[in-house]
Amino acid sequence: MAVPPLTRRLLELIDASPTPFHATAEVARRLEAAGFQRLREEDAWSLQPGGKHYLTRNGSTLVAFEVGQEPPGRAGFRIVGAHTDSPNLRLKPHPELSKEGYRQLAVEPYGGVLLATWLDRDLSLAGRVFVQDRPEPLLLRVPRPVCRIPNVAIHLNREVNDKGLVVNPQQHLPPLVGLEPAQADPEWFRAFLAAELSTDAPVLAFDLMLYDVQPSTVSGLEGEFVHAPRLDNLASCHAGLEALLAAQARGPAPFTRVIALYDHEEVGSQSAEGAGSNALLASMERVALARGGSREELHRAVARSLLVSADMAHAIHPNWSDRHEPRHAPRLNQGPVLKLNSEMRYATNADTAARFERLARRADVSLQRFVTRSDMRCGSTIGPISASRTGVPTVDVGNPMLSMHSIREMAGSQDQERMVRVLTELFVG
Repeated sequence: MAVPPLTRRLLELIDASPTPFHATAEVARRLEAAGFQRLREEDAWSLQPGGKHYLTRNGSTLVAFEVGQEPPGRAGFRIVGAHTDSPNLRLKPHPELSKEGYRQLAVEPYGGVLLATWLDRDLSLAGRVFVQDRPEPLLLRVPRPVCRIPNVAIHLNREVNDKGLVVNPQQHLPPLVGLEPAQADPEWFRAFLAAELSTDAPVLAFDLMLYDVQPSTVSGLEGEFVHAPRLDNLASCHAGLEALLAAQARGPAPFTRVIALYDHEEVGSQSAEGAGSNALLASMERVALARGGSREELHRAVARSLLVSADMAHAIHPNWSDRHEPRHAPRLNQGPVLKLNSEMRYATNADTAARFERLARRADVSLQRFVTRSDMRCGSTIGPISASRTGVPTVDVGNPMLSMHSIREMAGSQDQERMVRVLTELFVG
């Protein structure tokens, strides 16, 4: 089974994006290579039909759009929303720890992390660092392994295989980064950062997190699978980007094409750069106003729009198949998944599901459907948050995957190409 070139590009994007800051920078780089120009929210915007632009917020959220040939009040917006963040371990402001002769780093979980998967991995550090006399942050990615969270030997935890491993986030997660020297510098970590960044400027603040240095790969007897970190949800960010660029190559559209890639979905989206912010709605309003419209134009545009909330879906697990609702158990390499929930933890309704089904049929792609078992709690996405924030009709979809929220996740090598085909139809109209 040949791996599509598009799937290879997905793995390249993931490996270039150990943090939301790197993901945003990588998407921006690919957009600029395709002719998109950066806008700043603090500047006045001058937009023309066919104009290709993007903006970033906090360096971790990105909104990109191609202005439609028709005013938004007449043609609306076609939007793909996803998120740049993934569950991981993040450094505390004063991370320096010393215990039993080891140097360690104080970390805390971000999002719903499968904690045990972070043990016994070759880990490193990435994120952004602010230094004196420089307003813009420096992106940092240490490419080599620098730390590890060692498991405890079975000889010291004899019941682990019968009762399971219980990981206390405060006690068991600080990674080992070295041995404590005889003359310890209390600011050794900031000295390490300065050396990695090749700067003499004092370090003022940072957003840093751990990541696994093992690269993404293709697996299976016939290359059926991909193994990678952060598939949830960089795979959806990549699909939205690829669809936007593919649709652009097929010519202009009457409506405005948009991708909105948010930070902080894994912790509730309630931030200035999350899906609960005004990042998308403000961009839509500014496009409407720049086309000579008014607030009335924006409200008309909202009613004519469609938002596809793209976030990964739960594939059926052969060893845990009882956790799935019968007849709603997605399988790898059998196409994108429509996600539904009666309590609106997903934003899909019959109308938006039918609209997405029509797009899939035009793309000659079969869809699957996912509903959580009635006796299990359903997760959520940016879909309901974006829908309630903007009023845009929304459908929740995603490609199926296994090991969600693990340090290393698993998906089908064929599904990415199918999702991109459907999203391209959304942007073609």
